[in-house]
Parts: sequence; C-alpha cells; structure tokens
Amino acid sequence: MTKKSTLKIAYSAVCIALAMVLPFLTGQIPQVGNALSPMHIPVFLCGFLCGWPYGIIVGFISPILRFFAFGMPPLMPKGLSMALELATYGFVSGILYKKLPKTTLNIYISLIIAMVTGRIVWGAARFVLAGISGTDFPFSAFIAGAVTTALPGIVLHLVIIPLIVLALKKAKFVLNE
Repeated sequence: MTKKSTLKIAYSAVCIALAMVLPFLTGQIPQVGNALSPMHIPVFLCGFLCGWPYGIIVGFISPILRFFAFGMPPLMPKGLSMALELATYGFVSGILYKKLPKTTLNIYISLIIAMVTGRIVWGAARFVLAGISGTDFPFSAFIAGAVTTALPGIVLHLVIIPLIVLALKKAKFVLNE
C-alpha cells in the first residue's frame, strides 16, 4: 500500500466521520437545518480530494452507517435512495475533477454536473422504491425534494465546496490529480 492510498483511506474516514456529525450541527438551525444537506458536503469533498472510487464508497456507506448508528435517515426509502444519490455525487465529482483541467471554473462544472446527476439518481431510486412498496412518488414530489426544499443546500454547496477544494488544493491536500 502506497502512502497516497493510505492518505486517501484516512481522508475517506474523516469524510465519513463528518457525514455522521454534520447533521447534528446543522439540525440546530431552525427551519433550514436539514435543507442544508450536510451529509452531501463530505461526500463531494471526498470525490474531489480522493477520487471517484473513494467518493462512491463514502457516499454509499454514510447514510446507511448513520442509520445504524443513530436511526436517521430512515433506511427505506430515504436512506437507500440517499445512499445511491451520494454515491453518484462522489463518483461524478471525483471523475470529472480528475479528467477536466484543474481550474476554478471546472470545480464548479464538476460540482454542478454531480449535483444534477445525483438528484436524478435519487429521483429514479425513489420512484423504483415507491413502485416496489406500492406507494406513489409523483413528479411533483421529485421537484420538491430535488429542487425546492433542497435550495438552501444547493446554494451552500455551490459556495462552500469550491472554496474548500481550492484551499485544500493550495495546501497540497488534494490527491485526485
């Protein structure tokens, strides 16, 4: 095992730990705490910092591990669809950041494409799980969950994630290059 792969495993562990703790912190903010999507932040960061294989794992494991540790999010259908959504975030942000030239604009492009793709995967997963369980998941529920109620988190992620990635890149902490 190389030093670089050991560091990627350590960064991934830190990202999982952050995914466990951040919802407790943002949950204290009235009216927007959960809408800030705090578990998404360390998953995006893992994709950018460590690459897509680590991003997928951190994204998929985090909501499931959080369910078993704290009972939230509920495993079905929210936790499973969220696991697929976050795995997509980790995959897309990691692979696009690796493939595109390392510019600030491309950090935003990678992040936005990952956000859109992850939300589509989330909606598809919720639709399939609703069909399996015999419940309904209309398009209006998709728009509400993926866009309307997620707006505070979308804005937060577009502001904070590129700044963190740029700071960590400057400090030479980014291993996905």
